[in-house]
Amino acid sequence: MSAAVKSLFENIIFLSTVTSLVTAQILKGIFSLFSQKKLKIKDAVETMFWRTGGMPSSHSAIVCSLATSTGIKEGISSTFFIFSLVFSMVVLRDSLGVRRSAGQQARALNILGKQTAEKTGLEFKSVKEIRGHSILEVFIGALLGIIIAILFHLF
Repeated sequence: MSAAVKSLFENIIFLSTVTSLVTAQILKGIFSLFSQKKLKIKDAVETMFWRTGGMPSSHSAIVCSLATSTGIKEGISSTFFIFSLVFSMVVLRDSLGVRRSAGQQARALNILGKQTAEKTGLEFKSVKEIRGHSILEVFIGALLGIIIAILFHLF
């Protein structure tokens, strides 16, 4: 293993961020599995690897872990912390607002398109409905990322 790759895997900021991602995705799959009426392992695995949205937000976990870990290691007055903090705010806002709104608009378009197709006999191909996050999903993801970063720096 090259020195550069080795140093990456020894970097506490990288490790806490990746751990936050993996943990959030595993929890998302577990929550998905137990929130269904019929337990479907396939759906839980798809949720972990492909689907957007869900509890907890892995985007929130990643960026909050990155900002927290950077703040602890580099100091809160460092340029790296300021950058990661602002980046985190953009991602959190996007998770709550833009992606959620786009999903709601896609859902409304699909309903309207289906209704129009039924009335006119025209073919309608639905658009993908992306799912943004609820405030709770973003909050829990952010909290998860912060806790994981702190734990990495404590131990």
